[in-house]
Amino acid sequence: MGKRTRSQKKGSSPRYRVSSHRFPGANNMPRVEGIVGEVIELVHSPVHTAPLARLKLPDGETHLVVATEGIAIGSSVAIGDDAALRPGNITSIAKIPEGTAINNLEIRPGDGGKIARTAGNSAHIEAHLDNGRVRVRLPSGVTKEMVGTCRATIGVLSGHGRGEMPLRTAGAAFYKAKARGKLFPHVSGVAMNPVDHPHGGGNHQAVHGPNSVARGTSPGAKVGNIAPSRTGRGRGKKI
Repeated sequence: MGKRTRSQKKGSSPRYRVSSHRFPGANNMPRVEGIVGEVIELVHSPVHTAPLARLKLPDGETHLVVATEGIAIGSSVAIGDDAALRPGNITSIAKIPEGTAINNLEIRPGDGGKIARTAGNSAHIEAHLDNGRVRVRLPSGVTKEMVGTCRATIGVLSGHGRGEMPLRTAGAAFYKAKARGKLFPHVSGVAMNPVDHPHGGGNHQAVHGPNSVARGTSPGAKVGNIAPSRTGRGRGKKI
């Protein structure tokens, strides 16, 4: 009898549980107008690649936002459509000139920011369209038309160059994965025996059979591509 597969163990084992008490909070861009807040603290969060900034509003309320390059403790952050074009300020993308770098961009007005939130990332305003929408070039290089009332933070997100320093020890990679509830080291299924993984066995390391499984597959067999919308297998050229 083989051991339980990795996908089965993830449901109950504490090894895969994230220590959520270490997280200071989620990025939450305040939805206010015409207010200037003050950065009172720069916070490290194990689950975020960029540091967070604790923003204090005039009414005493505090919010955690992703920290933009150029801000420090004591910096002022203006929020609203009349905010100046300065790193860290939050305003609608309809008010931001073309060619400006932005981060923490909202997909829908009021969602708090979803795009360009990884360390060193930024999107760019490409054009203001006649229908009130704004064309934005995303970090991936894809252009997307957004509603002009979506808000974003001006500037490039801090933490640039984070990926340039190598993980010098296996312990560093272990703790980096542990902060996100991941397993390190990660052994591929094809390197295992048939009793240990559905992809195991054979005279060479290959998936012998389909590697796409349905969403409702049992935990012991739910490995590989889970309910993929499409695979690499071509079904003919689309016109």
